[in-house]
Amino acid sequence: MPVFHDQQRDSLRRLYLEAWQRHQTGLPLTALQAQVADVVALHPEYHALLTAETLDRDWTPEHGESNPFLHMGMHLALREQVSTDRPAGIRAIHARLSRHHGGAHAAEHRMMEPLGAALWDAQRQGQAPDEQRYLAALQSL
Repeated sequence: MPVFHDQQRDSLRRLYLEAWQRHQTGLPLTALQAQVADVVALHPEYHALLTAETLDRDWTPEHGESNPFLHMGMHLALREQVSTDRPAGIRAIHARLSRHHGGAHAAEHRMMEPLGAALWDAQRQGQAPDEQRYLAALQSL
């Protein structure tokens, strides 16, 4: 992987760490830090991982591990999609899933697999995600 990728990963992970630390100490947060802290707060299983020592750690599915930064990042991506209703119709799908599964957080967990599949397919094909295919997968939930 290029060095740029690692630098980008590190800066994103630092954002999570700093947002959570500021939240815990009551310091003012930017709008983005507040969004990040909200997602982190919903995942107490990750709190101990938000330390400078874990910024370089790799989590691999081959070892049965789930990357907490990827997981929380998917929450943020879904929230952004819902707030902008892009792709068109995702807000209604999110609302339906929230009603049926006990809230927005649970709905986001249901929506992560189709999001991950859409991103994976787009990366493999070297093009933007297929929004219609992604919406169809979400509608089938």
